[in-house]
Amino acid sequence: MEYVILLLSLAGIVFGADFLVAGAVSIARKFNVSDFVIGAAIVGIGTSMPELTVSFIGALNGNADVAIGNIVGSNIFNILGILGITAIFFPISIDRQNMKFEIPLCIGVSVLLTILAFNFFVGTPSRIGRADGVILLAVFTGYMWYSFRRDKHSALAEQTEPVTEDKSPLWLAVLKVVGGLALLITSCDLFVDNAVHIAKSFGVNDAFISLTLIACGTSLPELAASVAAAVKKNPQLALGNIVGSNIFNITLILGISAQVMPLTSTGIAITDYVVMIAAAVLLLLFGFSGKIGRLGGAFMLLSFVAYTWYLLANQIP
Repeated sequence: MEYVILLLSLAGIVFGADFLVAGAVSIARKFNVSDFVIGAAIVGIGTSMPELTVSFIGALNGNADVAIGNIVGSNIFNILGILGITAIFFPISIDRQNMKFEIPLCIGVSVLLTILAFNFFVGTPSRIGRADGVILLAVFTGYMWYSFRRDKHSALAEQTEPVTEDKSPLWLAVLKVVGGLALLITSCDLFVDNAVHIAKSFGVNDAFISLTLIACGTSLPELAASVAAAVKKNPQLALGNIVGSNIFNITLILGISAQVMPLTSTGIAITDYVVMIAAAVLLLLFGFSGKIGRLGGAFMLLSFVAYTWYLLANQIP
């Protein structure tokens, strides 16, 4: 029965992502909002809900390793795994605006988290307290304000071609977004729960489960939404989904989690934070060529496999 639920939840993730992306694109067209911003805002926040749930519960239970490890692991998988897989089948374009603001900000908040967690890189774990959480939430607020403000000015300045009219009503597009998001989160929750239960039945230890299944499982909505966006020929929405999700994971989710309970993590190694930063830097390097091609996607995916192998060889007893 667990395997049947696993397959049904996987199907729910796929269909939920399709509804979410279709509705988001429709809203973007109606309000002249760019694919990247709608991906970073609506889709990005929406697909980060599983991470929010896991990290919030981890903080509530006083388990900072779960709260922080889920975010670090998800951010690594989002870039190296999800963008890698997507780019192998559908090359992803990276424009100058992404290179000027969103990707550098993604690197910046990754560095900020590392500074907070390791006390300026001296290797001494420090507490991510409520004041630190306020800083992260302030960055999130500023990012959202600037993204929509910049997108609005860009739309006014670039009306050289009329935006393609969307014939479907707005209420239907909103319904698709809400319904798709609900289906995504529910299906993701069922998938992770059953995958963990099946893994335990095979004798897989808790460390492996937390570092792989939970982090990657909560990123399944990002994977499904990114692939669905790429299939619909909206690579900017796919990129916005991942970059936006990574920024939200650190600023919004850890910002909220730190308000619930100050986070002191000792189980997440400095190597994990460095890999998270390196993944974002790698995205910036690929951006100089203007796109992530199939070879680049393969390299990113292999890098994720190498990191997973490192976890198995060095971090899991």
